[in-house]
Amino acid sequence: MLRKTLITVIGGTLCLVGLLLLVLPGPAWLLLPIGLAVLSLEYPWARSWLKKSQKQMRRSAAWLDGKVRDWRYSR
Repeated sequence: MLRKTLITVIGGTLCLVGLLLLVLPGPAWLLLPIGLAVLSLEYPWARSWLKKSQKQMRRSAAWLDGKVRDWRYSR
């Protein structure tokens, strides 16, 4: 019971701070997945959201790699 409570409080706090940092300056892209990773230790819905966010981050990184590659070769 204590373990689940700690995971919920820590993961929830990280996610809430990450959500706040979506509108405030800060590393929201870092805190949200960390919060979801902590919550996924106890909650299946958090594991699902974590996998979705990882898939989106991979797609975004691949897109950015392509843009950088195009930019480098166009110079």
